[in-house]
Amino acid sequence: MNPKNSKLLQQLLNGLLIAVVIGLLGFLSVRYKLEADWTAGGRNTLTPASQKLLAQMKEPIKFTGFLYPDSEMRRDIDMWINRYKRVKPDIEIEFVDPSKDPVKVKDYKIDQPGEVVVEYQGRRESLRVLSESTVTGALQRLMDSGEHYVVFLEGHGERTLNPSSSEEEGASQNGYVQLAQALREKGLKVQGLNLVKTPKVPDNTSVLVVASPTQKLLDGEIRIIDEYVKEGGNLLWLNDPAQPPGLEAVGKTLGITWENGFAVFPDYKELGSGSPAVYLATDYPPNPVTRDFVDVTAFPLVRPLTFDQDADRAAGWDVLPLLQTSDRSWLETGPMQGPITFDDKAGDKIGPLTIGLTMSRPAPQSTAPDAKAKPDADKPGARVQRVAVVGDSDFLADANLGQLGNKQLGLNLIQWLASRDALLNIDVPKAPDTSLYLPGWTTWLVAVGYTLVLPVLLLGYGITRWVRRRRK
Repeated sequence: MNPKNSKLLQQLLNGLLIAVVIGLLGFLSVRYKLEADWTAGGRNTLTPASQKLLAQMKEPIKFTGFLYPDSEMRRDIDMWINRYKRVKPDIEIEFVDPSKDPVKVKDYKIDQPGEVVVEYQGRRESLRVLSESTVTGALQRLMDSGEHYVVFLEGHGERTLNPSSSEEEGASQNGYVQLAQALREKGLKVQGLNLVKTPKVPDNTSVLVVASPTQKLLDGEIRIIDEYVKEGGNLLWLNDPAQPPGLEAVGKTLGITWENGFAVFPDYKELGSGSPAVYLATDYPPNPVTRDFVDVTAFPLVRPLTFDQDADRAAGWDVLPLLQTSDRSWLETGPMQGPITFDDKAGDKIGPLTIGLTMSRPAPQSTAPDAKAKPDADKPGARVQRVAVVGDSDFLADANLGQLGNKQLGLNLIQWLASRDALLNIDVPKAPDTSLYLPGWTTWLVAVGYTLVLPVLLLGYGITRWVRRRRK
């Protein structure tokens, strides 16, 4: 074969191989799909919290978007729903033209085009804005078929639940405004309870929260709370140091005694936390509330407690520590002024100290709530009474809720008390900031550089090239 024919044959073979490779790549691109999210924080990928929730939802999910045919929103809706569909394939997407199906618009109570309705197990919720937090939040609410009321005791200087118009964004630094909003986003009903106005804990209460009252309760109020606990009610009791007396009867019912003082965090200087009175919890004993929970939590002025194991066993309680201090910490009984050192003669106690615990037992059968109040009341002996006790109420206040893992721990506590175990540790974090913030000198440098320095450099470069070409 002459060189010319050999070269031609080689070219033909190379072309054929290239065509085969292109065909194989096309085949593989149809059969297999590879995606990579290189954005900061993985903003285009579902967080592990959302993936965990979808894994627990066994039934199909349906999304219905109400859009006109020429709407540009369809692409964005498809993009968002497909993120969930990649994790849970049995998700269905349907688009409805509001002008052609007014009956469905009325049935779904659509107010404006662009709304998306998500359905699960016969329940539905309408969304006007699509984001991971809104979609996952809606799925959490739809997953739980029952109504859960979280009732906060009021009237004794407890934390406020209502925004104040005199403060920025309506958030009180000492209030529970942000906590109440976070609970509502999880599908929980939040309301206050003043026992002087309504001398009874409502029958549909899922969790009663007593958040460190600053004023002494009336004897009748204490009796109502104590009877609520004895009859099987779920309770979250938060108690700060130096609180007024009055709830000793409830403590006796639970077998709990509060220590006088606060837990000292010994490593505050090394970590720069600012105060030995702010205890940072890094490790958690085995407990269903903190299972898979690894975040650090901060407790300002946390009060240790002890519990009577014999009394708890007699009452049928299963008691588990929730929060414990380290061996190097201690109970400080003196004032915060001046240097804080361990002094056993003054009554200080060396750690580890219990600063939070959970208690559970089969609910008393004689006074079992009705099916409306407790969704599983139709199963004899199935309902479990749950109590959580923490020696600090500040860690859930608006000033501290966003710090470290405080919010997630608070949500875990209340959802565990409401028997929503499947929804623990499901909280979508906020995406990292996408805006660029520059200090003043940097802004000035950029402005001068682009408006003055860069044009002068380009002009100088052009003149230099022109002069060199003229010399040639």
